[in-house]
Amino acid sequence: MNQLDAQLGPVLDAVAHAESASERVPGVVAMVTDRTGTRYEGAAGQRSVGGADPMTVDSVFAMFSTTKAITGTAVLQCVEEGLLDLDAPAANYLPEIGKLQVIEGFDASGEQILRTPKRDITTRMLLLHTAGFGYSFFDETYKRLAEGGCPSVITATRESLQTPLLFDPGDKWQYGSNMDWAGLVVESIRGQRLGTVMAERIFEPLGMSETSFVLDDSMSARRATIHQREADGTLTPTALVLPQQPEVHMGGHGLYSTVGDYTKFLRMWLRDGVGDNGRVLAEDTVAKAVRNGLQSQTVTELKGVVPALSHDAEFFPGQRKSWAYSFMVNEEQAPTGRPAGSLGWAGLANLYYWIDRRNGIAGLWATQILPFADPASFGGYLDFETATYRSLTTR
Repeated sequence: MNQLDAQLGPVLDAVAHAESASERVPGVVAMVTDRTGTRYEGAAGQRSVGGADPMTVDSVFAMFSTTKAITGTAVLQCVEEGLLDLDAPAANYLPEIGKLQVIEGFDASGEQILRTPKRDITTRMLLLHTAGFGYSFFDETYKRLAEGGCPSVITATRESLQTPLLFDPGDKWQYGSNMDWAGLVVESIRGQRLGTVMAERIFEPLGMSETSFVLDDSMSARRATIHQREADGTLTPTALVLPQQPEVHMGGHGLYSTVGDYTKFLRMWLRDGVGDNGRVLAEDTVAKAVRNGLQSQTVTELKGVVPALSHDAEFFPGQRKSWAYSFMVNEEQAPTGRPAGSLGWAGLANLYYWIDRRNGIAGLWATQILPFADPASFGGYLDFETATYRSLTTR
């Protein structure tokens, strides 16, 4: 048993087999990679509570917002080829985004009070989450729109994206459906569906053969069940599967993948844009993409307004966080040992990753639980990352 196996295996086992229901996850897969290849892979628990299938390293997960960084990569490839100007109006490529207005509230009859935005949305704003979009589970205004009949983005429909802006583009950072729109920009430029673009230009050079917006039979057979954490801490399996004939390939959340496949994507960022089977991004593109793009703005706490979908959530409270293309950047060394300037983010069903380019190491922790920021899974992930850095200092 190597040092990482000895350090990390017990972390997975602890949350998968905890005696207390509230401290347990149904199953987890986690991996760590350096620039040369996978350093650790492990799985514990079951794909579904009460099911017969164990969680395995090739289990398939709904990746939710870990999709965003892959969509950001597709955007950056368009920039490299001279097909996209990040600071031009996004409406130059996708006219429908130029028709959106800013919401200033609701009148006495409940109708939206709208006005024209002061400036155009740019694709850079979409990458940075400063365009003005939100999510109904993180914003009260969008929650009210959803209660009034606006479809959830989980439906993967174009209608679900036709939401007003919460503020003038560029004014501040707010997490939302920006990357779904960025994916549509890519589709308009390429003349192909986003999944096709990703398959040809990202997944093939990375050797990612099990990542897609649509499950094939093999992936479906290995799919981990999404669970709902109940008020008493117990886990209930759900029937939730992302749309398998989606009207829109949602660049913000729609991919399915394995932890092994996604780890290949993380490794590409450690290698300055080079994948296992070829180059994905130019080295100078990577250097620009990993920097703070927010200037004086900062990443703020995500306030959960739909308890079934998310708790209040924040990485490393009290520390400054910024945003790159399209990752969070921790501007101070994290308590886990992650150095300042590293990248990371998450997926709604409690998936978490980080990319430490300074030390040449990255990791991914994947469970399938709602709501987001589940204490057992998030706490397990932080223990996993901490144990990884502890192993680096003792080898």
